[in-house]
Amino acid sequence: MLSKLSVRTVVAALAVTGLLAAAPSAAGSGRHSAATPVAAPQASTSGVTVRMPATVADRLGTDREALIDAVSTDVLSRSHDAKGIAPKAAVSKLAAEGRKVVVDVRTVSRDWARGVAYVEAPRTQHGEPEGWLYIAHRKDGRWVAGLEGDREFADQVAKSPLVGKAERQTMTAYAQRKATPQKQTSSVGILANTNGLLLPWMPDYYMTLTGGAHSSDGSTGYWSSLDFSGGNASGRVRSSREGTATSMCGAGGGWTRVIHPGGFSTDYYHMWNATYYNGTSIARSALLGNIGTDTCAGGSATGAHVHWSLRTYDANYVGQYTWLNGRTIGGWTWWNGSGQYTGCATRSGVTACPGTAIYNRTS
Repeated sequence: MLSKLSVRTVVAALAVTGLLAAAPSAAGSGRHSAATPVAAPQASTSGVTVRMPATVADRLGTDREALIDAVSTDVLSRSHDAKGIAPKAAVSKLAAEGRKVVVDVRTVSRDWARGVAYVEAPRTQHGEPEGWLYIAHRKDGRWVAGLEGDREFADQVAKSPLVGKAERQTMTAYAQRKATPQKQTSSVGILANTNGLLLPWMPDYYMTLTGGAHSSDGSTGYWSSLDFSGGNASGRVRSSREGTATSMCGAGGGWTRVIHPGGFSTDYYHMWNATYYNGTSIARSALLGNIGTDTCAGGSATGAHVHWSLRTYDANYVGQYTWLNGRTIGGWTWWNGSGQYTGCATRSGVTACPGTAIYNRTS
C-alpha cells in the first residue's frame, strides 16, 4: 500500500487509483501548513504508473493523487495515441497494447512539483516514446500542470523555485516558443539556422548513418529523427550543444533530453550506460551514454545505435518533434527521402545516404 511509502528509500512504481487515496497526510513533513488549501478532488486516472522518492511522497501527502491526475490528464490530451479519448479509457487502451503511462515526480517545494511524464512507445516498432518535462503549481487548492509546449509551462519556468537561475536562462526561449526564425529559400525545404547543433558524438569523428530522416516514433508526425551507429567515436553519445539535460526514464534508462539555448531541444534514445541528469547544466559534447538497444520507455531496437531527434516550436506546432528537411546539423544539410529512413545529407557537394560514415563538423 502507498501508506508504507514513507519508510521506503527507493523510487516507487505504483498505480494511482486505490493507492494514492490512502496516502498519509503531509502534516508531519513541515512543508505544508494547516492553512494551506487541499487540492480539490479530481477524477482518478486508473492504471497510471507513478514514480517518486519517498521524501517527495511524504511532502506531497494527500495531494499526490490530485497532482498525478493533473499531470496524466494533460499528458493524455497531448499524446498522439490518446488524444480525444477519455483519460481512463485511454490508459486502458494503452495498457491493452502493453504500454504504460508514467508520471515521475522528481522534486517538490511547497506548492510546486517538477518531473517527467511519458507514454511508452509500442514495443512492436522502432521508435521513441512521447515524453514531456513538466512543472506543476498548486494554486487555490488545485494543481495546474505545465507540460513542454503549453502556456503554463512557459509561465512556470519563469516563476518556479524549482528552476535555477542558470537553467531558467537556458529554458526561457524554448518555453516561450522563441525558436530561431526560419527563412524560406526554396520549394524543396527550409534552410534553418539550428544554432550550431552538432551530431550526437565528438566533432571530427565519424559514425555511420543507419537511418535517414524519419518520425520520432517511426510512424507518424514530422520526420525529425536520425539513427547512427559504429564509427571511431567509441560508441559514445554526446550532447549536440550545451544546455539543460534530463534523463527521461530516470537513473539507468537510456533516454535523455537536452534543452539548448535558442529554442531547440534534442533527444537521444536506446543508449546504455547513460549518465543520469536531472535538469543539469551540461557543456557541448557532454557525455550522455553509449550507443545501445535500451527500450526503457518502449519501442524496439535492432543493433546498437542512437536514435537522435530534434524538437522545437515551428509555426503553430506546439513543443514537439520537428522537421529535419533542409536543416543543417553537424555541418550536413539533411533531406527527406522518398520514404522514412531513406533520406540523405549533403555537404560541400558530397551526398551521404544510409550506410555512409560521416564526420561530425562544427561548420
